[in-house]
Amino acid sequence: MLEYKLNDDVTLRMFNTDDADALFKLTIASKPYLREWLGWLDYIETIEDSRKNIEGRIKGLIETGGFPKSFAVMYKGVLAGTIGFNEIDRGIQCGTVGYWLGQDFQGKGIMSQALETIIEYGFRDLKLNKIEIRVATGNVKSRALPERFGFKEEGVIRDAEWLYDRYVDHVIYGLLRHEYLQLNNPLNIDHEVENRV
Repeated sequence: MLEYKLNDDVTLRMFNTDDADALFKLTIASKPYLREWLGWLDYIETIEDSRKNIEGRIKGLIETGGFPKSFAVMYKGVLAGTIGFNEIDRGIQCGTVGYWLGQDFQGKGIMSQALETIIEYGFRDLKLNKIEIRVATGNVKSRALPERFGFKEEGVIRDAEWLYDRYVDHVIYGLLRHEYLQLNNPLNIDHEVENRV
């Protein structure tokens, strides 16, 4: 099972169906907090809903040739949230990243470490040319992450999402492979890959 140990406390690993109970409990426990910016929470009503969500993530392995699109974010052995590619457009080699953490795991730097790893994974293993992150304009905490890692603000989609009682605009952030390589190359993405840009 693919797994990235980020430090003594934080690990990213593939989901499996045994995670359904933990994912459901984390989602429900954090629901009031997460509802501010996540529009899908009302679709999660039972453990079976979480299990179907995980099964969908596992099926994504076919699309990527065996590489998972999303990961469980583990903190000290406990499921803390998720991160991964909600969409991958192979026509233009672009992946759109989504992420969330349970309320009790905020403020520990967990998602910053997770996003750094997912960016490296996207460019190195998934051979993407671009990674996008779309965030509600008012979601200051989530917007800080792509800005920290050198993503460029590319524009705003008006009324991009319905959040229970209102529309919200989305700001689009993008990072190109050659921009990433200019910033840093921690996992030694080889010259052959770099020359294909």
